[in-house]
Amino acid sequence: MCCFFTTLVLLGPRIAALVWWLFWPGRWNLAFSSIIWPILGIIFAPWTTLMYVIIFPVAGFWDWLFLILGIFSDIASYGGGGYGNRDRLGM
Repeated sequence: MCCFFTTLVLLGPRIAALVWWLFWPGRWNLAFSSIIWPILGIIFAPWTTLMYVIIFPVAGFWDWLFLILGIFSDIASYGGGGYGNRDRLGM
């Protein structure tokens, strides 16, 4: 069950972004001016990229709060794997 959850956390936002990009490319074109930023975002910071596309254009406090929530989700998804494997790493 743990491997399934880890796979879902790591691949879930990337698959969602890919499907969203394929079916509604207009939203992505409004949010990004070139193709390189969404590709890098999906690879390295998928939750932040999804939040940015959802809240674009950023208008108020709550939009920024959701963007920060996406940043923390990316940090947690990468840091959680290291914390979960701390016994294997010898820390």
